[in-house]
Amino acid sequence: MEEVTGAQLIAESLKTQKVEYMFGIVGVPVIEVAMAAQAAGIKYVGMRNEQAACYAASAVGYLTGRPGACLVVSGPGLIHALGGMANANINCWPVVVIGGSSDRNQETAGAFQEFPQVEACRLYSKFSARPSSLEAIPSVIEKAVRTSMYGRPGACYVDIAGDMVNAKVDRSKVREVSCCPPPPVSLADDGAITDAISVLKAAKTPLVIVGKGAAYSRAEAMLKEFVEVCGLPFLPTPMGKGVLPDDHPNCVAAARSRALLQADVVLLLGARLNWILHFGLPPRFNPNVKILQVDLCAEEMGNNVRPSVALLGDISAIVSQLLKCVQKEGWKYPSNTEWWSTLKEKIAANAKISKALALQTTLPMNYYTVFHHVSQLLPHDCIIVSEGANTMDIGRTMLNNYLPRHRLDAGTFGTMGVGLGFAIAAAAMEMSKARGQRVVCVEGDSAFGFSGMEVETMCRYNLPVVIIVVNNNGIYSGVDPETWREMKQMGDMTSIAPPVSLLPEARYDEVMTAFGGQGFLVRTVEELHSALQLSLSNWDKPSLLNVLIDPSSDRKQQEFPWLTRSNL
Repeated sequence: MEEVTGAQLIAESLKTQKVEYMFGIVGVPVIEVAMAAQAAGIKYVGMRNEQAACYAASAVGYLTGRPGACLVVSGPGLIHALGGMANANINCWPVVVIGGSSDRNQETAGAFQEFPQVEACRLYSKFSARPSSLEAIPSVIEKAVRTSMYGRPGACYVDIAGDMVNAKVDRSKVREVSCCPPPPVSLADDGAITDAISVLKAAKTPLVIVGKGAAYSRAEAMLKEFVEVCGLPFLPTPMGKGVLPDDHPNCVAAARSRALLQADVVLLLGARLNWILHFGLPPRFNPNVKILQVDLCAEEMGNNVRPSVALLGDISAIVSQLLKCVQKEGWKYPSNTEWWSTLKEKIAANAKISKALALQTTLPMNYYTVFHHVSQLLPHDCIIVSEGANTMDIGRTMLNNYLPRHRLDAGTFGTMGVGLGFAIAAAAMEMSKARGQRVVCVEGDSAFGFSGMEVETMCRYNLPVVIIVVNNNGIYSGVDPETWREMKQMGDMTSIAPPVSLLPEARYDEVMTAFGGQGFLVRTVEELHSALQLSLSNWDKPSLLNVLIDPSSDRKQQEFPWLTRSNL
């Protein structure tokens, strides 16, 4: 009789479910699980913090549609991963977390790192369970993977008692469980499709909003045909960028506020009317706007605004239904309407303001200058990871995406610290598939600090990520070095330094250099061009550009603040 360990069963079960990547930090009791995963053909990336490991595993889930695995130790290790699980759940990304826990015969006795892990994870996941025996491991793993993908995607947790890792069982006693298929694709009701097209045809100022749900459902080809056949303007949400190229003639992202405010009908494709879209309410939206809501989650229908038509099902499949109906009726929104003129005028006006800021030659540079020159050098097929306050918001408007699922940012949960984990996941996938697409991680200096030690992970695995730290010496804004020196002379900095301030001109580039990567200190446009060109041409090691900008640099005047306060 062939015997198999619990660790082997976990690894083999994950492999059977087509889980290709595992990110984590090993220790008692899960070291053998990582080793077994590698032996089974799963790629293992050892991280420096469990939270970043879970961010990385969830990014794989978003990019591939199949969850990545996150492996953590008991107690504090699992607790650190909860932030990543919560982020995945709110973002609707599939991920499976495998956590070691106390031995079963030591429960309630004060065991090493004992913690109610299964119970704790129920708040942050769709499914949380511990296999009752070694024989049950394949079934529980299959259910976790399936649950993470089916319906609204999210996080799932599987708890493994420490004494189960090395325990053995006859393989013949373990029931084989086959790979779960991809989620079933559902269509909207035909009557709802007809109603939606009728509302759309009657619109004077229609708008299509493309959410990351459209990216996740691989709706890009169908959506491109639909937008072009219908002649409709579209607005991508931050991670909906690239589903259709940002330079597409129908993209009105540069007139975002005007488009949202004046649209009388909105076709909402895989986006939620949450804070990112200002809840769909005035003053950002027309109080009489009609929403055509397309979502795979029935519970999402009617959140904050009751839809005129609810279309429940797969985004790509429903867009196909809408397209067939439009083609049958031969309808197209005219290109010579006042609505198109209004949007194009606003796009031109905003472009003029941004260009004026971008072409300023004063030093230190501002955000717009940095992003203007970075955008000129980035490859069209690069994956852009971005986080930070102004860094992410301004970068979203100035760094274009041309391909779907090529932008990863703080997302629906607004989570800072995700950047390096996301970048590691994307780079590991690109390296293994040899597609040659660069991963560029654009970070605020505050955001970089959450997971800065992950640069060692990048160096250890030779992941050629290009990190651009846009360094303004603080959170939102900082102080200049001279002011900092004056404050230090005034006394205790805990009473004097502004809470938003960070160390002026901190040498983040030297952090990268310390681990064997390339580090560049950048103060001028010329230095920015040189450092970025050199970094993009180097595939042998990661790079970090520490770009010093004016601590008082800010966004251009906004018609409405990005984070709309609501009376909800």
